[in-house]
Amino acid sequence: MSDYHPLTRKQHEIYQFLVNHYQQSESAPTLSEICIGLGLKSRGSLHKHIQHLVEAGLVEPSNRQQRGIRLTTPKLSTAIDLSTDETIPYLGKIAAGQPLEVMANFSRITIPTQLKTKNECYVLQVTGDSMIDLGIYDNDWVIIEKRNYAKNGDVIAALVNNDEVTLKIIEQTPNKTILIPANKSMQPMHFDPNNVQIQGILVGQMRSYIH
Repeated sequence: MSDYHPLTRKQHEIYQFLVNHYQQSESAPTLSEICIGLGLKSRGSLHKHIQHLVEAGLVEPSNRQQRGIRLTTPKLSTAIDLSTDETIPYLGKIAAGQPLEVMANFSRITIPTQLKTKNECYVLQVTGDSMIDLGIYDNDWVIIEKRNYAKNGDVIAALVNNDEVTLKIIEQTPNKTILIPANKSMQPMHFDPNNVQIQGILVGQMRSYIH
């Protein structure tokens, strides 16, 4: 895996689905089963993500007829090699909807290093559905690279009015900061730039299928 490139959020989600599927059944899921399991509409885009996972050495096509994709290391119980996992601060919940206050006290959570950058990062848990069009759902964990700047179009953790934090797409002008949900049923929120502080940008995502 020396040529491994970091997984995108969707690629990690697909890989984690395969890990969870194997824990329940040793048979490899078909592409159709993966699409259904993740709520994907296009098998074409799924093929591209699978190819990246194949090139990364994480999965391979099954040799059994049309059975789709299996793990290259079937007994793997986490998304990436455990030897490269590390712990980073878990700071509480962040709203993908209306702003939500972040917990003052925090613990630490173990994540694969491929889901973070080399810079300081932390984890927040999502609540709400304003980012679902980007595949970010209620109860997902997001990895945030700590920084106080972002470019337009980045998904950021924003501190609003000095005490509330929300996860949104940012658009910035000299006189206005717009926090945009990734949900067609919701409207952007407009703020004076002085009332919004960038706390970091989204660099990774995790999801549990255990209920």
